[in-house]
Amino acid sequence: MREPLQYVDSIEVKDHQKTSLHWNRIDVDGLEIQIPKDCKEISIQYRVLCFEMTVRSNHMDESHLHLMPPFTWWLPESGIDVQRMDEIHTVKLYVPKDWSISTQIPGKNGEYFADGRDELLDGIMEANPNRELSWIVNGCNHRMKWWDAGGFKIEEDRLNLLIEDLTKIIEEHHALFGIPEWKDYLAVFHFTENNRGGLEHLRSQTSMMPRKCLQQGYEDDYNQLLSLFSHEYLHQWNVKRLKPKEFIPYDLQKEVHTDLLWWFEGGTSWLGDMICLRSGAWDFEVWCKDWKKKLERHFSGNGMHKESLCASSHDAWIHLYRPNPYARESRISYYLEGELVFFCLDAELRYRSKGLHGVDDLMVELYKEHGTIGNRDGIDYKDIRIKLTSMKGGRLLGKWLDRAVREQIPPDISRAMTLFGLKIHANEEKKVGWFGLRTTKKEGRIMVSSFEDGSPARAELMPQDEIIAVDGSRILETKQLQAYAKNHIGGKANFIISRQGVIQSKTVEILEKPQNPTVVSNDGNKLWKRAIASKI
Repeated sequence: MREPLQYVDSIEVKDHQKTSLHWNRIDVDGLEIQIPKDCKEISIQYRVLCFEMTVRSNHMDESHLHLMPPFTWWLPESGIDVQRMDEIHTVKLYVPKDWSISTQIPGKNGEYFADGRDELLDGIMEANPNRELSWIVNGCNHRMKWWDAGGFKIEEDRLNLLIEDLTKIIEEHHALFGIPEWKDYLAVFHFTENNRGGLEHLRSQTSMMPRKCLQQGYEDDYNQLLSLFSHEYLHQWNVKRLKPKEFIPYDLQKEVHTDLLWWFEGGTSWLGDMICLRSGAWDFEVWCKDWKKKLERHFSGNGMHKESLCASSHDAWIHLYRPNPYARESRISYYLEGELVFFCLDAELRYRSKGLHGVDDLMVELYKEHGTIGNRDGIDYKDIRIKLTSMKGGRLLGKWLDRAVREQIPPDISRAMTLFGLKIHANEEKKVGWFGLRTTKKEGRIMVSSFEDGSPARAELMPQDEIIAVDGSRILETKQLQAYAKNHIGGKANFIISRQGVIQSKTVEILEKPQNPTVVSNDGNKLWKRAIASKI
């Protein structure tokens, strides 16, 4: 739950007679309350700071409230009959009269009834003056509640276009997994200047994107919004119902580890975008542009030679959520690399089964066997491996999967492309120079943030160095660095930097930029056509 107590203050505990009770802070996010024998009930009053604009926490201003229950309510861990946690929890929410409340928790008019602990904690609540939009897909009600952080008004035709494309994506999910037994789903969209992110919940999601994604001329950003929705929607099957055994029951008081995030996040990233393509919400050109960006990220790091997907999954709490500036050189993202491994596994399975089935079918079979609400066991790696090797064409893929997710090797993307009849090659540009730097602009200053694999600047510069000038020219934008390196391949550049307030001079070589195969072309063969064909 990422230390919600950092946002809480002014805690006061009273009994049924309004007498203050003594309490102590314990563990990371707990209270221990001294309760008299004759006490019939207690009330806890406190203030919650709601300023962080992310999908993970509470945010409130004069225009809206986004309420995350795990960051809002204390829940008893001992001192009561623990079975009470499975009973109905009543939530009363008071908002301005011109606001409406959207939540997955059943109820109305500010009073809601969550069936048990998990329903309560996973029941996001969004309140603002904007009208909730709703539409039916395959007998299931889908609702949208949107909010813009700056009060910008979204054109009605853009919202209608979004609903039209979301419907295509939803129908494609239903065609693959079956029409869900849950008949109501809420999508909360937050539109900001730059912030982005997504978080799945039980029958709902909060997705955050820059507002330009719904403005004319920003089609790439719009397509990323569709991808984000599809990813979080897919989690209804692949996380909320099919989940790791380590997460059942989930202990919210500590970091719970699993080696399977490559499956639950990487696999969801891969299939979520494939569904965008199958549904027609994306076309092949959009998929190729998106794939190019992913391959550029893949090739600019070197972590696959130093960390496996299983290790990356297990260490998510310390590596993905708390990365250091050198992480890309020794760590990998189970989102990105997991997605690439899924692509390669899908190609192998389709090739060996002569197009009979792919990895999406593997996920569906696992869901049917282990993902129903009545099955509380979850899955482990053995379950995935057994189901894969039992499928036609998958008998010899067990060792392939072992190597792909447990060893420190990059996925064989070229082979997968060949199996699908797709071509992959480098940009047909002339050779250009390269510093291998990633920078950020902070208060008008260009700061070193990290390095790409093989960066010639790594030995001379450090994260948080301010780049003031290169060969006498003042540097005010990152694109100036890129342009200078591009035209001076094989030379050296004199960097004037500020390191902890001290002006220094550093000489950096300008190497040839690596030309990695990131461009996808060709329309693909029958296996590819079948992989991207609609299931409807």
